[in-house]
Amino acid sequence: MFRWLILLVLIVPALEVGLLVWSGNLIGPWWVILLIISTGVLGAWLAKRQGLETVARAKQAMAYGQPPREEILDGICILLGAAVLLTPGFITDAFGFILLLPFTRKPVKQWMLKILRAMLNKGTITIFRK
Repeated sequence: MFRWLILLVLIVPALEVGLLVWSGNLIGPWWVILLIISTGVLGAWLAKRQGLETVARAKQAMAYGQPPREEILDGICILLGAAVLLTPGFITDAFGFILLLPFTRKPVKQWMLKILRAMLNKGTITIFRK
């Protein structure tokens, strides 16, 4: 898992720089700057909106005496999506919007649950209940 993270940290920025330079040559540097700023603003607005909706759903679940299971994964996805949207680049923006939009976030949450279950089964992580 750590190897994949190192590869991501090395490869994604290189791809982002290449894509930014290529698109700057194609449409012009000012349009690229405008796109980067507008995706950041749109991402911040969307993250705030989705985050507030998720918090409201979590409060509602807890008011009914249920733990906020789905909302925790939503919150993790929204946090990661907002973080990558604030970094300049088109690849990270696409990934950020995938994590922020509810209909594209659902498969990501299923993938996260699959990994979490595999880690629990291997004994890599342990969850303690009170």
